[in-house]
Amino acid sequence: MLSSLEKLYSVAQSRQIDRAAAQLAACSGSVLMERAGAAAFAFLRGRWPQAQRLAVLCGAGNNGGDGYVLARLAHLAGWPVRLAAVAGPPRPGSEADTARQWFIACGGAEESISVATLAQADVVVDALLGTGLDRPPAGPVADAIAAIDASGRPVLALDVPSGLNADTGLAPGAVVRADATVSFVARKQGLYTGQARDCCGQLVFDDLGVPQQALAQAGAAPAVLLDLPRLRAAWLPPRRRGAHKGDFGHVLVIGGDHGYGGAVRLAGEAAARAGAGLTSVATRPAHVPALLAGRPELMARGVDGAADLAPLLARASVLALGPGLGQGDFGRALFGAALDSGLPLVVDADALNLLAAAPERRADWILTPHPGEAARLLGITTAQVEADRYGAVRALQARFGGVVLLKGAGTLVCDGQAPVGVVPYGNPGMASGGMGDVLTGLIAGLWAQGLPALAAAALGACLHAAAADALAARRGERGLLACDVSAALPPLLNGMDDGAHLGA
Repeated sequence: MLSSLEKLYSVAQSRQIDRAAAQLAACSGSVLMERAGAAAFAFLRGRWPQAQRLAVLCGAGNNGGDGYVLARLAHLAGWPVRLAAVAGPPRPGSEADTARQWFIACGGAEESISVATLAQADVVVDALLGTGLDRPPAGPVADAIAAIDASGRPVLALDVPSGLNADTGLAPGAVVRADATVSFVARKQGLYTGQARDCCGQLVFDDLGVPQQALAQAGAAPAVLLDLPRLRAAWLPPRRRGAHKGDFGHVLVIGGDHGYGGAVRLAGEAAARAGAGLTSVATRPAHVPALLAGRPELMARGVDGAADLAPLLARASVLALGPGLGQGDFGRALFGAALDSGLPLVVDADALNLLAAAPERRADWILTPHPGEAARLLGITTAQVEADRYGAVRALQARFGGVVLLKGAGTLVCDGQAPVGVVPYGNPGMASGGMGDVLTGLIAGLWAQGLPALAAAALGACLHAAAADALAARRGERGLLACDVSAALPPLLNGMDDGAHLGA
């Protein structure tokens, strides 16, 4: 299923596609450059219809050539255009140099542009670096990036915001924070995760008419962009009219040491909202009365150790292990019993920290670390995880097996076989306590209904983030609570609330 979604490519593959297209008479490098500049100018006019004054900063490579084309078209349309050739003109005889000569032949001029000059433009166009970045920007390019960010003007980035690594989504130094990015030919995997979510703004893709035969030259795409409506249609068909609760699995949520009863309540409620037929919660006895009073649909049982857990394990089909578990004697005992049960596991929170202390590999679990937990599992720093999120999620899957879901901006899902799935939904309002507990329960609830592990993780992550987006669209991002997200799941599960945030 994932292989049929929108494909995301590495920088090396994108360049291979460019080269393959350039061998076709209808898609020479100059033709594609003209199409890119025209597509970007058309988008600019639609996004900022009142704009009249343009500032364009061009690098010396093909990205700069796209900028020269856009500047020429704007100049011919009667716009005042101020253009700076940062770090010198393109290489003589190159396609970018041809675009520059045409711009000048049509009456355009190059000049030095300051922050004050940029501040007078209605829109600033970033055509500095493109996909060529493999180190922090330096010299005049770094200065130009700083000037763009200091201008306070709307910014359109061409292909990739300058300073952003299009493979990893990392900005190792100065980076353009664009309001919109028009990307060309092939979707670059780094534009959909990590710091890219802050830098790209509205991300628009145009294939410039490159035929499929050119894309085929790049081989298999390493990642795909997950799509909630398509995943839901594939994996959540309508229920039979004669269905009963025994058809949809029994989730057992394990956790909630002293002071953390809310975590298991959130996970249990999410499992029930996801459609699990039955949901039980094993937690400290002191938490049971509040759980039953607040959510009577949950079967809450007090446990103090592994022996108390045994009869609950005998009835469960999927375990959600970790919310509020702790790493003390209680948590270690329940963690060990859950692993020994042989049941499918969704592993989160302190269960991941316990796993980091005693690593093992198995096929029948879904691990859901945030970057800090991922770093502990891999024995590296959080910064190293965020520097290459694709590499980190693959390394986690290779080491621990099963399915790994690396949370964060642009959540990634990996089973070691299918392309890495990238979640395009979510917003900063989700940066609050309990969100991970809801995701754990949601995935467990889907898995209990018979979905494959990869499907449960991918669909669960999309539903979780899309529910938060639906709430944010109506009420704003600040103040989102994890329980709000759980309550917002049913319309999305049933295809009743895709809304504008899903592009519907």
